[in-house]
Amino acid sequence: MMEARNYISGAWIGGPTLEVFYPADVSRSVGRYSEANEDDVQHAIEAAIAAQAGWKAIGFVERGNILSMIASRIEHNVERLAEIATLEMGKPIGETRGEALRAAAIFRYYSGEGFRSIGDVIPAAKPDTLQYSLREPLGTMAIITPWNFPLAIPAWKIAPALVFGNTIVFKPGELSSLSAFLLVELMADVLPPGVINLVMGKGSTVGEALITHRQLNGISFTGSRQIGQHIAATAVETGVKVQLEMGGKNPVIIADDANLNLAVDMVVSGALRSAGQKCTATSRVIVLEGVFESFKGLLLDRVASVKLGDPLEADTYLGPVVSAHQREKILGYVAVGARDGARLLAGGAVDPERAGYFVAPTIFEEVQPQDTIAQEEIFGPVIALLKAASVAEAIAIANNVRFGLSASVFTSSLDTALRFVDEIDAGMVRVNEETAGVELQAPFGGVKDSSSHSREQGRAAIEFYTRTKTVALRPAYGRS
Repeated sequence: MMEARNYISGAWIGGPTLEVFYPADVSRSVGRYSEANEDDVQHAIEAAIAAQAGWKAIGFVERGNILSMIASRIEHNVERLAEIATLEMGKPIGETRGEALRAAAIFRYYSGEGFRSIGDVIPAAKPDTLQYSLREPLGTMAIITPWNFPLAIPAWKIAPALVFGNTIVFKPGELSSLSAFLLVELMADVLPPGVINLVMGKGSTVGEALITHRQLNGISFTGSRQIGQHIAATAVETGVKVQLEMGGKNPVIIADDANLNLAVDMVVSGALRSAGQKCTATSRVIVLEGVFESFKGLLLDRVASVKLGDPLEADTYLGPVVSAHQREKILGYVAVGARDGARLLAGGAVDPERAGYFVAPTIFEEVQPQDTIAQEEIFGPVIALLKAASVAEAIAIANNVRFGLSASVFTSSLDTALRFVDEIDAGMVRVNEETAGVELQAPFGGVKDSSSHSREQGRAAIEFYTRTKTVALRPAYGRS
């Protein structure tokens, strides 16, 4: 039984606790975490503000060295982190182990930013003037993360924020609080007090207290579109800089000349890994008419072989979803799909003998582009199959949603691949790859309602977590 507490100004703070249960067996208690309140949020923000000048003064190189130490600590605790993440939100242990390793790699990557250029020398009109730009920390940041990637998403926000000299108040998703506690525990004694602060609890209290605070300099948020839009509207009043990642309805196009075996493997991975609970999950598969039946047959055979089971078992491919609420939401979409006239090919039903929040891998065909299940983010292991007569029609269908995060095409034609890259409305475009799995050194983000149009990860992170200062330096002994 883990007891997770909030962390504010270098001290572990208790409070009323909530119990966490294993999504694969809801009779099994995993631990408890302390809920923060509005006063805790205020103290955390004050601590972060007080620590910011000292953290900035340490300098880029030393901050990079500290991030390298954190990376090593995560690497030495991969199994512990992976087990807690699986017990807490139900993701198969192989996936959480990979996620823990990725979190370490993210900290390792950003440790290198301490040794890279942070500005430019700019020509000046006056010959005796040195003009240059440099990057300064934005200041005090709220980091608000979801439950579905309890290690990687916090890492890809916290690491760049720290190396660029910011201080942090970190509010994780309620369903991933134990993982957040472990992650912060690994950072706590190598960071000065107040540099990172952890406040756990409900979005309606802890989250709201954060996003309405006028002393923050920035908010980085990953989560639902509805909450993201609320943060954006609030930021207009507070004047805080925001970075928002808000979901996807990610399409895959299967062209007539696609390698169908490869396409099936990638669609299954993109749609069913993490039980479809990720913003880059494959949701719509748009298949050209000439290969539709062949692709469908291969897909059904592949899905039938997927092991649904205990996520602590090494050979489990698909674990439970995170909560009863999430399961009911997904099954509600399944019912809506059937009501709208789509034909259920697989899944939909839940084995009543299972104790956890399981949803079988679900496939619909005869889905129309305007159907609810083709328009709204389901966040579950549900695949909607659509037909298209041509690549042009497939791209038009793919673009006909409010989201634009990730998109893939499977083809052997360079012309088709380049046309897809050029015409698809998505922030991340992939050819003969699944929609998920963007690498940490590459910019991450979407267009349309998927994003506030800024980018995370890679060197792109510097744009959000810093501000530019332009300097013109003219020596006193210069020309009169």
